[in-house]
Amino acid sequence: MSWGIELWDQFDNLEKHTQWGIDILEKYIKFVKERTEIELSYAKQLRNLSKKYQPKKNSKEEEEYRYTACKAFLSTLNEMNDYAGQHEVISENMTSQIIVELARYVQELKQERKSHFHDGRKAQQHIETCWKQLESSKRRFERDCKEADRAQQYFEKMDADINVTKADVEKARQQAQTRHQMAEESKADYSSVLQKFNHEQHEYYHTHIPNIFQKIQEMEERRIVRIGESVKTYAELDRQVIPIIGKCLDGIVKAAESIDPKNDSQLVVEAYKSGFEPPGDIEFEDYTQPMKRTVSDNSLSNSRGEGKSELKFGGKSKGKLWPFIKKNKSPKQQKEPLSHRFNEFMTSKPKIHCFRSLKRGGATPEDFSNLPPEQRRKKLQQKVDELNKEIQKEMDQRDAITKMKDVYLKNPQMGDPSSLDHKLAEVSQNIEKLRLEAQKFEAWLAEVEGRLPARSDQARRQSGMYETQNAPSVNNCAQDRESSPDGSYTEEQSQESEVKVLATDFDDEFDDEEPLPAIGTCKALYTFEGQNEGTISVVEGETLYVIEEDKGDGWTRIRRNEDEEGYVPTSYVEVYLDKNAKGAKTYI
Repeated sequence: MSWGIELWDQFDNLEKHTQWGIDILEKYIKFVKERTEIELSYAKQLRNLSKKYQPKKNSKEEEEYRYTACKAFLSTLNEMNDYAGQHEVISENMTSQIIVELARYVQELKQERKSHFHDGRKAQQHIETCWKQLESSKRRFERDCKEADRAQQYFEKMDADINVTKADVEKARQQAQTRHQMAEESKADYSSVLQKFNHEQHEYYHTHIPNIFQKIQEMEERRIVRIGESVKTYAELDRQVIPIIGKCLDGIVKAAESIDPKNDSQLVVEAYKSGFEPPGDIEFEDYTQPMKRTVSDNSLSNSRGEGKSELKFGGKSKGKLWPFIKKNKSPKQQKEPLSHRFNEFMTSKPKIHCFRSLKRGGATPEDFSNLPPEQRRKKLQQKVDELNKEIQKEMDQRDAITKMKDVYLKNPQMGDPSSLDHKLAEVSQNIEKLRLEAQKFEAWLAEVEGRLPARSDQARRQSGMYETQNAPSVNNCAQDRESSPDGSYTEEQSQESEVKVLATDFDDEFDDEEPLPAIGTCKALYTFEGQNEGTISVVEGETLYVIEEDKGDGWTRIRRNEDEEGYVPTSYVEVYLDKNAKGAKTYI
């Protein structure tokens, strides 16, 4: 099958068809271009979506991503970012391998088509010129033949007329011969032009046009093949990114499988655990006491003493009230129901978390004393770790500068060793500052670890050995904190404003109770100035009586004499219990 043979007379239709083929190719290029724009737009939207939900640095959201569920969500965002990248790859590959290549091919195709049809038109013009020559020669031959025939008839007429002179007849005869000669020449020319035209026409329809149409057919077939290859490439470019997209989806599935609800629950405990012990049992309020006052004051005091004894020693020991609560010695006021007071106490929220932070206008204390014990310990540990990392970084920098200085000493042409002395001294000063800062926070950490109830006795003794070795620094660092309750146990003081009313009701029943008996003795390891309400000042080496042991809050209640008693930090005294206790304990 050849267009040159089958479509020898369809030049115009072939021209229209080939133009339509180029239009189809350009339409496909436009389609792919719009697809790439969609891929880029989709990738951009995915990236913006992933960026929108990314946690902001140094914000509360960043802390929330410690949980496995949030980590899985973060992994999903990261995988979606990579997923968007693959759509960008599709767009880039389609642009470079389809759009650019086809656009260049279209230009080449247009030039080739133009050349082929130019040759075809040239051949058409040549055969039309030959045809015009043939027609002109034919008309001239026809005209000369008619003129010769008329000249012959005129001669015969003159020859038959007896009135015509002999000269006129001879003239007519010569004219007839001339016309016959011109007719013969026109006949010969017509015959020659006809032969030439037939030859040119044969060449046109059997050689030139078939060759041109064959080239056009090959060009069209190459265009069709090129479209097929482009469609195949279109699919392959999509197929190439499927494995990577599959890995992105596998990463999302893996992140989902890594979600651990138990771990998240433990993180909640670590994040919000205060370290406080649950409140003790509420003591029985004996409303029969007013009925017994009619007997006598003596009997009243005895009965109250016995009641107190039963409550105190009959079962569990009396739970210790919040430290530093000032007892109200004013006349008793009418009490509200106990259940109402207790509900008000349990549902109230702390108003003031830290006296020091109040003085500073709400700023967080450096030692995190405004936090509960467990949270404070975590913050201090985190701060110590950060300082240790900074120290290590500075030490690495110092080592690098030292090595560079050694190189300069060995090779003076590389640099002046003395130029590094200032930098080396600066780094050394930074290390010293960071070490002092780390020691300060380690002292606070050792102190708070010594008071947490979850710590074992062995851990407390180890903590005590640490503070004994660093007693001066601990004393200096903690002096301003211990001089005010917020530095040593801010959390309990922050509740003072809330429980004062409730504590007043509780304390009214114990206004007339006998002093607590001593359960042991203690020796002051350091000097403590008790400047706040509920505390007592001690001097290093002083021996006092212990009337209430540390309940896990870091404070021990002691007595100097009948009129002087109060709380001191447990880490400042060495406690010796009586023979009923398990033995001497040291809290440092």
